[in-house]
Amino acid sequence: MFSLRKTKLQAVSVHQSRFSSLFRATEVTGTQPQASLQHGIACKDVLSNARDHSLLSKLRTSTRFHVDRTEAFSTMSGSILLQARDPAKLNEEIQIAVDQRRCDEAWRLFEQHMQMEGFPRKSVVNNVLVCFAESLDSNWLQKGYTLVEQAFEESKQNLLEKEPLVYLSLALAKSGMPVPASTILRKLVETEEYPHVSAWSSVLAHMSLTGSGSYLSAELVLEIGYLFQNNRVDPRKKSNALLLAMKPNTQALNIALAGCLLFGTTRKAEELLDMIPKIGVKADANLLVIMAHIYERNGRREELRKLQRHIDEACNLNDSQFWQFYNCLLMCHLKFGDLEAASKMVLEMLRRGKVARNSLGAAILGLDTAELKLRKVSGEGLEVKEHDSQVLSIHSMIPYEEFLRDRKFLNLEAEAKDVLGALLAKLHVQVELITSERGVLQPTEEIYVKLAKAFLESGKMKELAEFMLKAEHEDSPVSSDNSMLVNVTNACISLGMLDQAHDLLDEMRMAGVRTGSSVYSSLLKAYCNTNRTREVTALLRDAQKAGIQFDSSCYEALIQSQVIQNDTHGALSVFKEMKEAKIPRGGNQQFEKLLKGCEGNAEAGLMSKLLREIREGQSNLDAGVHDWNNVIHFFSKKGLMHDAEKALKRMRSLGHSPNAQTFHSMVTGYAAIGSKYTEVTELWGEMKSIAAATSSMRFDQELLDAVLYTFVRGGFFSRANEVVEMMEKEKMFVDKYKYRMLFLKYHKTAYKGKAPKVQSESQLRKRESGLAFKKWLGLT
Repeated sequence: MFSLRKTKLQAVSVHQSRFSSLFRATEVTGTQPQASLQHGIACKDVLSNARDHSLLSKLRTSTRFHVDRTEAFSTMSGSILLQARDPAKLNEEIQIAVDQRRCDEAWRLFEQHMQMEGFPRKSVVNNVLVCFAESLDSNWLQKGYTLVEQAFEESKQNLLEKEPLVYLSLALAKSGMPVPASTILRKLVETEEYPHVSAWSSVLAHMSLTGSGSYLSAELVLEIGYLFQNNRVDPRKKSNALLLAMKPNTQALNIALAGCLLFGTTRKAEELLDMIPKIGVKADANLLVIMAHIYERNGRREELRKLQRHIDEACNLNDSQFWQFYNCLLMCHLKFGDLEAASKMVLEMLRRGKVARNSLGAAILGLDTAELKLRKVSGEGLEVKEHDSQVLSIHSMIPYEEFLRDRKFLNLEAEAKDVLGALLAKLHVQVELITSERGVLQPTEEIYVKLAKAFLESGKMKELAEFMLKAEHEDSPVSSDNSMLVNVTNACISLGMLDQAHDLLDEMRMAGVRTGSSVYSSLLKAYCNTNRTREVTALLRDAQKAGIQFDSSCYEALIQSQVIQNDTHGALSVFKEMKEAKIPRGGNQQFEKLLKGCEGNAEAGLMSKLLREIREGQSNLDAGVHDWNNVIHFFSKKGLMHDAEKALKRMRSLGHSPNAQTFHSMVTGYAAIGSKYTEVTELWGEMKSIAAATSSMRFDQELLDAVLYTFVRGGFFSRANEVVEMMEKEKMFVDKYKYRMLFLKYHKTAYKGKAPKVQSESQLRKRESGLAFKKWLGLT
């Protein structure tokens, strides 16, 4: 018995001597003495229970790990390794910190466990994620996302449960972090842990409140929708139940489309529209109106006309949705320069409004209905604003226990609906051309301004006068000095468009419309100031026919003009005529006051708005460009790229400059049929040349993203690096996750290992470009 005890003591002394040498080796490495001493004490304690040499080897490895990571975990104390022999206790402490919502303590203990034992128990890992998500603190959310990334990198995603990941993704989206939020959803789909559509559409809703988030939302819907295209998933199989529960629904599509509209990525939105019939989603009233906005932005007038039948037949559209659709249709007519169709729409609205006003019974009925609808719409509007403010203030997360109990995700569905309402409210604010009066659509002053500008730019004075006169006939009568046509004429005078103003006066005179003297006076003074003697004579003759009597300021302007031209006899004749007519001095100054008010941004109605529109507004894009863009888009969509190339060549020959929309259609068409990378490279060169020469070509995110996708797919990494550089220079969002997956799918084995000893200069450049792109993706 005594000899056995002596043998054990000798074994312990041997281990202690080994520990002493290990401790001295640790001191040589230059680590902090206190940390080394504490580490030595811990090692001594563990060695007293060691039974073989393998345990000592493990401790040596642990020591080296500690030395290498001392700086990273400088807050650790000697008690860490003492507790390492009891991981269960450390798990309990982490859980206690999580229960008490002490995120900093939970994270400190979690790091300690990661250092000694790796990931804690599955339940602890997920509870830590939930704790960080509930905090809605960007720092803890980022740490939670880093934890998820590390688990996937180490192939330990089995430790992560679906519900905590969805909850964390929602928190990230609410905190304005759409990239990690979308990445978690993508990881869930990859690992076949399919989230419910009501859950991921709520994440989508909060992501869509930012520019990059809205783009990612569209990408997510496209990626998830691809799984369901053309009835790929059999709904009769019970094993597909979870997958089918993830299928995009109308609300998810509405959210993604509305986000695209608000942030200007309407071509990406049109890709979503093309997917709708392939996955069998039914359109609701909101989707119909969103489609109208997208078609208007992209210049798809024929699609809008097809959509009009569905809008007119729909029975569940409210006034606001009707306004938005017809506003889009009217805007599209103006975009294509179809002034006849636009003016007909306006006149039809005015006629219906006149009928409604003249019918006493209809007016009373309309008034009651309008009041009810107004209360309803106003209530909805206030509700949307309230929800909007809640969304923008990032209201707190629902408790995780409640999140788990809601198996059908009704709370998240309601939350997504609120955010969608806020997005749609912002679209409604953009309606400028149409309003509603007693349930009847009526044109606003803005449409008269835009139509007048379009008629003036196209030189159609007769058509402008006819439209304005008909509009005034259908609308409420106004005084001759304040009519729309007079306002347009005055605006032309103030802008120096004197010939157009004279033409309009002629049209009014020939139509038998009496006009006040102020507009003739202002035009006469403008002619005198520019020394246009012949036009002055013609205007005096026209004024005499119209029975217009000029005031003293006009005669003074005539006299001054004659004196400047050294025509003393003419000046005396004018003065004599003024004296014989007994014209009082200091006559009418109405036009000068009106013009001064416009210059000072005072409220001057139609004239003020027209002045601002012509001076500051951009000229409409050549209608021919829209026509050819539609032709090229049609051929590209059908995969008829030979016909699309012919159309592009014809477009150029007619003098129409291709724009970003033109090239986007061509690039996506080539990408769809594949193996057309050389053609895209040629287009890329042409795009850069046009962009450098003119301002008509402007690179945008959608075009560059389509070009980048094609180059990465084809392995043209030198060109891909050019596109990336341009996008980063313009601070455009790039979906790195998408390109990382694309690279791994088609070029996973490329540029691995050492470079060949013998390679040409072009091969060397190609390899360098590939490695640079791979580094940008974070794959090296």
